[in-house]
Amino acid sequence: MSRTSITAEPFDLELDPSTTALVIIDMQRDFLQPHGFGELLGNDVSLLRSAIEPTRAVLEAARAAGMLVVHTREGHRPDLTDCPPAKLTRGGKTFIGTDGPMGRILVRGEEGHDIIPELYPIAGEPVIDKPGKGAFFETDLHIILRNHGIRTLILCGVTTEVCVHTTVREGNDRGYECVVLEDCVGSYFPEFQEVGLKMIKAQGGIFGWVSNSEHAIKALAARPRRPAEEDAEPAGPAGPAGR
Repeated sequence: MSRTSITAEPFDLELDPSTTALVIIDMQRDFLQPHGFGELLGNDVSLLRSAIEPTRAVLEAARAAGMLVVHTREGHRPDLTDCPPAKLTRGGKTFIGTDGPMGRILVRGEEGHDIIPELYPIAGEPVIDKPGKGAFFETDLHIILRNHGIRTLILCGVTTEVCVHTTVREGNDRGYECVVLEDCVGSYFPEFQEVGLKMIKAQGGIFGWVSNSEHAIKALAARPRRPAEEDAEPAGPAGPAGR
């Protein structure tokens, strides 16, 4: 095993890239692209888009290190039978399943539901379609991680205080070491971004660690590149492997 250390708060974390997974949460068109669902609700998507380039740099480093990379997408079956009424209606209005700028909102298979081109999965990278906020709820993420012997999760994605935070809490309860990269996550609300990160690392790391893309890339560079990863080709937009 090749162990390394990532600079983080509240203290540095020793990890082994072979038992570490990069989890990229909900970097979907409807949340990050202009004229998508997020912007339709009146949000400034540039606050989320600032996480794209740092995340892409970490993704490249993780692939070069031969790490397991997992992508998640929040969305529902076309018939919405997996979407509870409490989620279906927000603020007295129904959004999920209605027509949006990029197809039916938060419905699997629609353009808006898919991952942005900048971070699109390559063959062999599992894509977790989740019906809730957390990546572990009603998905096979836990068994995938166990089958790969994963102990540590490096997390990127959106939004910090909702799906990222929920996944960190779920992962923490399942015994995973969770490291959130502060420049690779984003929120529509800057104050939520700040407080959300503080909550993770509070009280000696009650939920996990907070680091950044630079520290993560430096830590992952300690693991040699695998030739197979250099030859990996992007999956087509019709559906990545592991979907």
